[in-house]
Amino acid sequence: MNQPFEQELQSSWQERQEYAEMMLPIIGKLYRNKSIEISVYGRTLLNASAIDVIKAHRKVRLHEGIKLRLRESYPILEAINSMQLAPAQIDIGKLAFDFHYGSAVDKTDLNAYLKDKLADVVDKSDDHEPQDVVLYGFGRIGRLLARLMIERQGQNNKLRLRAIVVRGGRDGDLEKRASLLRRDSVHGPFNGSITIDHERNALKANGSYIQVIYANSPDEIDYTAYGINNALVIDNTGIWRDRDGLGLHLKAKGTSKALLTAPGKGDIKNIVYGVNNSDITESDTIVSAASCTTNAITPVLKALDEEYGIVNGHVETVHSYTNDQNLIDNYHKGERRGRSAPLNMVITETGAAKAVAKAYPKLAGKLTGNAIRVPTPNVSMAILNLNLDKTTDKVAVNEFLRDTALFSSLQHQIDYTASTEVVSTDMVGTRAASVIDSQATIVADNRLTLYVWYDNEFGYSCQVMRVAMDMAGITVPTLPA
Repeated sequence: MNQPFEQELQSSWQERQEYAEMMLPIIGKLYRNKSIEISVYGRTLLNASAIDVIKAHRKVRLHEGIKLRLRESYPILEAINSMQLAPAQIDIGKLAFDFHYGSAVDKTDLNAYLKDKLADVVDKSDDHEPQDVVLYGFGRIGRLLARLMIERQGQNNKLRLRAIVVRGGRDGDLEKRASLLRRDSVHGPFNGSITIDHERNALKANGSYIQVIYANSPDEIDYTAYGINNALVIDNTGIWRDRDGLGLHLKAKGTSKALLTAPGKGDIKNIVYGVNNSDITESDTIVSAASCTTNAITPVLKALDEEYGIVNGHVETVHSYTNDQNLIDNYHKGERRGRSAPLNMVITETGAAKAVAKAYPKLAGKLTGNAIRVPTPNVSMAILNLNLDKTTDKVAVNEFLRDTALFSSLQHQIDYTASTEVVSTDMVGTRAASVIDSQATIVADNRLTLYVWYDNEFGYSCQVMRVAMDMAGITVPTLPA
């Protein structure tokens, strides 16, 4: 390799690093002060590193065929920072690409362009009051929800984590809770600082003050004694799944609504964000965020049904083992689940195929489902075997799903990969509910087999957060539309 080429390569990389480093403080201030979350082609830059910013820009070439330079998106970010905007999720990658390469764009007036594209939030105030949130239960999902709320800590944060409720209270309990939040074998270390307030029985994390409350029943707690009012309680225990049980949360002083992180029973609305979240009304006090698998497959099935029509199909999930299973062979009330989870593939049932119809009724009676639990701690896969109304081919299906992931109303629910090397651990920390593995797609006339990855912990937790925002009446548009 000749020296001029090496110097050019190094100079180009240094330029990208410098632009990325200039972007980071602006991205942080936009979120903390204005609740503006910045992304590049769907990839959030909230709490990103300089390398994350560079990698997000590289992703643009995969979708558009040409690169997007950081020096092209940086002026977009600077201009947004100077504008008066209401809370929004703004994709500077799409804005920059359209401004520089779009066919119908006046490239001489960036401010006029942005005022047009961001018209929904330009010169509008944010008068929504923050929502107090309580996490009832602090297991796998509870701790990830805590991380998601803490990472958004700032003066303009709308979902404020005020307390966690757990059983126990023995000596050393606070230290254990803090340690489990600080360190995670799957999702890595907590991004920040956590300290313990023994005097007040609380945790302090990145400026968030989180009361720890010990209780055996939801209705015995007086949240107002801790300055918590009209709280949204997110129940992560799965102990209560019907209206009577979850109604115990509403009997506690200082609460107003309850959100279940498991499939609800009876007449409780099972919400898959992006599919039927419009069913949430102001009067709904108890809502379910359905299951991780239902959240992973329903947006994909809805998109496919609207484009091609689904006659019928079968959903097979290859699911990581969970706390419900045994580490070694022991008694379990469920069939086969008593066998050692780390040592076996375990066939079990899943209600996800039937649950799809609760969020998307058009597929009622059209799907069957089953599950295999496998010896991995996180990330699962759904294999969708579908008979379609229309004949198609692999290229057309993949192009449709790629565009859906980038430009549709389901862009936060569906992601897409064209990698030939991707495996399950690559999906840890995915914020979308599902990721289409396009290289594995099989199409024969009207028969489609689709492989869909999902982080059954983190991706699902992101969906729960979106439902919580809706229940709190917090509407944040994604722009450009």
